[in-house]
Amino acid sequence: MDSTKNLPVAVIGAGPIGLATAAHLLERGLEPVIFEAGPTAGAAIEQWRHIRLFSPWRFNLDDAAVRLLQATGWEQPRPTALPYGGELIDNYLTPLAATTAIATRLQTSAKVVAVTRQGLDKTHVRERDTTPFVVRVEHDGGVIRDHVAAAVIDASGTWSTRNPLGTSGLPAIGEEEATGRISLPLPDVAGRDRATFTGRRVLVVGAGHSAANTLINLADLAKDAPDTTILWAVRGASAEKVYGGGDADGLPARGQLGSRLRRLVERGTIELHTGFGIAALKSLGTRVTVEAVDGRTIDADVIVPCTGFRPDLDILRELRLNLDPAVEAPTGLGPLIDPEFHSCGTVPPHGAALLAHPEKDFYIAGMKSYGRAPTFLLATGYEQVRSVAAALAGDHAAANTVHLELPETGVCSTDAGTSCDVPAAGATTASQNAGSQGGCCVTPEPAFAGFPTGLAHGRSGGQTL
Repeated sequence: MDSTKNLPVAVIGAGPIGLATAAHLLERGLEPVIFEAGPTAGAAIEQWRHIRLFSPWRFNLDDAAVRLLQATGWEQPRPTALPYGGELIDNYLTPLAATTAIATRLQTSAKVVAVTRQGLDKTHVRERDTTPFVVRVEHDGGVIRDHVAAAVIDASGTWSTRNPLGTSGLPAIGEEEATGRISLPLPDVAGRDRATFTGRRVLVVGAGHSAANTLINLADLAKDAPDTTILWAVRGASAEKVYGGGDADGLPARGQLGSRLRRLVERGTIELHTGFGIAALKSLGTRVTVEAVDGRTIDADVIVPCTGFRPDLDILRELRLNLDPAVEAPTGLGPLIDPEFHSCGTVPPHGAALLAHPEKDFYIAGMKSYGRAPTFLLATGYEQVRSVAAALAGDHAAANTVHLELPETGVCSTDAGTSCDVPAAGATTASQNAGSQGGCCVTPEPAFAGFPTGLAHGRSGGQTL
């Protein structure tokens, strides 16, 4: 970065990883500028503030960010408590974004639409490594501006690009036309989105924790609104992997959740359709007909897509990237996180060396760095950006010395794209209050736990997607 040392480092995204990136850059004497597409820091998490994280606070706080906050008199949450998304925002991200160091460098309602090199498209190589980046941003009101930067760290996540409902990685025929009948991936069934589901035929698609918890929350809703019909479609031949280990499960709350879901299916509260790969959606007035590859059909009023997420790579088309052909993570990282073989607990610590691309001083960090793999933890991302900040500052010894303390269980999602930290569906306000008092020192309600991708063997193990 010597030739562009007077320019800032552009950070895309003001979620937990983006703000942690800025904090580490500041400690290294580098100047960050943060672009957040939403109106506030943590805007994506705001969409699932009713969701409880799998990992306790001690794995969700970045050290450099904490040091910034402590200077303001901020009170650190109890390390062993399991926060909701809303608590992550209110008790951590919002105060962090309000610190003078971050607030003066944060631009909200600023959507990055492209990243390139100044005066060079991706086909030009001469002096490329010493040419500044140009980050094109659509600001509030639709104004487009180009910002020049010495380096770029893309921590924009994957929330904006869910996986399609169709098989083979493609949208089902008619999926775009049926958008009005498809909810957000993590709807607030008990609260904000209650009216969307009350008294409706609801089809939940997916075999991960988001699907499981949405189904259980819908079953609770149906107690008050018995005319609510709950349908569940999975591609696999059975739902056994979603039920988990039951009473023998290593994590009791997870076992309780699986057992509860199994009982709801066995009682007929939830109508399960297995081997249901979606081929087409046909909008018919107030309903949509969902057709499987084998010709079976389901009629629904609303569909909940618990199908996971994938990275948006369009904004990076003019950069020279080296991505794993399977999971779309950096090439060196891809084999280490491939969900066919790995879970959260088996992903080794990694930093700038594995995140580097042919495009010098450009990095993808956080959930987006994992591409389509669902095994990401916030703690992993914090170590990533600590290493990247050190590399950009020229401290290669620190950049290459990576370390990471992960939860012993390595609890992960099976949603083929969601974060390991974004997890079980939340509950009512009363339940949330009870959970915040008890923390993880008591067994949480079953709806608070999720399912692993396979603690040791990823999809090659027995409890996988």
